[in-house]
Amino acid sequence: MNQVLLSGVDIAIIVAYLCFLVFIGLYLKKRASRNLESYLLGGKSLPWYMLGLSNASGMFDISGTVWLVAITVLYGIKSIYMPWVWPVFNQIFLMVYLSAWLRRSNCSTGAEWIGFRFGQDKGAQISHAIIVIFAVINCLGMLAYGFIGLGKFIEIFLPLKTIFPFLMEVPDAYVPHIWGIVFTLFAVFYALLGGMMSIVWADVGQYIIMTIAAITIGIIAMIHLTPENFTNLLPDGWMSAGITQNLGIRWEGAMAEFNGEIGQSIYQIFSFFFGMVLLKGFLTSVAGPAPTYDMQKILSTKSPKEASMMSGFVTVVLMPVRYMMIAGIAVLGIILFKDILPEIRNASGALDAELILPAVVKHHWIPVGLTGIVVAGLLAAFMSTFAGTLNAAQAYIVNDIYIKYFKPKATPKQATNANYIVGIVVVIISIFLGVAAKNVDQMLQWVTGALYGSYIAANILKWHWWRFNSSGFAWGMAAGLIPALILPLVAPVFKESFPEYAMWAEPLYYFPIILLFSIIGCIIGTYSAPPTEEGALKNFYQKTRPWGFWKPIAEKVKADDPTFMENKNFARDMVNVIVGIVWQTCLVAAPIYLVCKEFTYAGIGLMVVIVCSVLLYTNWYKRLED
Repeated sequence: MNQVLLSGVDIAIIVAYLCFLVFIGLYLKKRASRNLESYLLGGKSLPWYMLGLSNASGMFDISGTVWLVAITVLYGIKSIYMPWVWPVFNQIFLMVYLSAWLRRSNCSTGAEWIGFRFGQDKGAQISHAIIVIFAVINCLGMLAYGFIGLGKFIEIFLPLKTIFPFLMEVPDAYVPHIWGIVFTLFAVFYALLGGMMSIVWADVGQYIIMTIAAITIGIIAMIHLTPENFTNLLPDGWMSAGITQNLGIRWEGAMAEFNGEIGQSIYQIFSFFFGMVLLKGFLTSVAGPAPTYDMQKILSTKSPKEASMMSGFVTVVLMPVRYMMIAGIAVLGIILFKDILPEIRNASGALDAELILPAVVKHHWIPVGLTGIVVAGLLAAFMSTFAGTLNAAQAYIVNDIYIKYFKPKATPKQATNANYIVGIVVVIISIFLGVAAKNVDQMLQWVTGALYGSYIAANILKWHWWRFNSSGFAWGMAAGLIPALILPLVAPVFKESFPEYAMWAEPLYYFPIILLFSIIGCIIGTYSAPPTEEGALKNFYQKTRPWGFWKPIAEKVKADDPTFMENKNFARDMVNVIVGIVWQTCLVAAPIYLVCKEFTYAGIGLMVVIVCSVLLYTNWYKRLED
């Protein structure tokens, strides 16, 4: 690559977008610095729909989009289930009941929530420290994950060594990382200055840009797609959403080189993969939101009811738009495959499906001006995710370490300065992690497979079992974190020694080991210490009103307050969750079928969406309460 592939108009659009971010940061700096709540949570004054758009914008990340395009090209419609590894349907659990439960605490971070649930005993202090460690590690991993995807995307459009000849000695493998650093600085600027307020306002603007880009790409793909010719390019089973024992995808011709990657992927035994992501996704979702930007947006809402509405709105505004873009780029990638073949080889010469997205976007089928909007939209996806995750990391370190232990009477100016310093340090560390990671998929699999495996057991029990105490939480999290950090170091050795079993060393498949260690830690820790202090338990139960194994505490609360009503909505909530997952999955599948001009399947998907929407309106929305 030896020339800049963006016109003057495209570059002007991107520069204008970057100037918009700088303006947002400077304009909202004063409002954000009023106090810590204003900086971290926007003063809990932002409308739920703005927070929903912001959250959707944050989830529309560039690294995830790069990965989703790659798996859509390789695996077809079955790829709609692969993001369950995150899991994407945790938004349904949040919408139905968990967002309201979390918001009722009125806390500022997930670590502060630990004190609300377990009180202030020694175990609670240890648990608080562990959740801060987990949150920071998770945030660093997600920042590094976004950093890699951005660099891979931008290097095709802006050849570093052509623009900056003095960097000719930089190895090709590290060119994406340099671009990652450059654009990271813009996200850092407005996120540090304006805090949550700046992030939300910027996200709303960025969502508009991304929506224009997504619809544009989807329409361009439909214009160039002839159903008969496109079908001839596809392997058998590409258009099927059915769950089969094996993946059954085998490419021919120019794309046959991908078959080796497909054969060694964790998706090959598809029925087993589907069962694992469904099980892990259900458990992860029941555990509640991880301590990231998603949790911070929930805690930023005005009320529990608005928290639920915000989480539901995320699915509505994110899925159809995002998958219009993903489907459009995937379709164009398949049609143009022979043309873009030179551009999707990585530095070692191998085909890299994660390069399909930028290779398609720079093709002449996307006209001047629209290319700039698309590139700005995908940059916006990165900025939004990065800024939100950075804000979450700052919240945990400043609120739960600096102020809690070192400066409990910090002035607004001291808290703001601490946020600036912490933000810069976190960014530097995440950049080093991004440089160390090989690709997007590697970082994604570690965060979602290994790290989240350590989170599940303790965080399910904290909601649903009265006897579970701070000691059990601390032991459970620690027992899960240790193998989650060790196994990724052991896995490469196992793969090298036993290459025929390499698939089983992937994080998704050793996550049960991490989960088992965590469960054992939870049980041992719980029974090694007395129950949580009764006052803390009663306060938590009365405010949160969870369902689960709370009978002893429920009886005591009702003895104090005879008007208190127990939550008996477990069955209704689970029905709404099932309906919601079907609803969300069809919101993903329908735009893919639409772009592929499979109008019958797109219509069926739309009809299912309408039926599910009616059911959710009557059985969920009309029953929402604070």
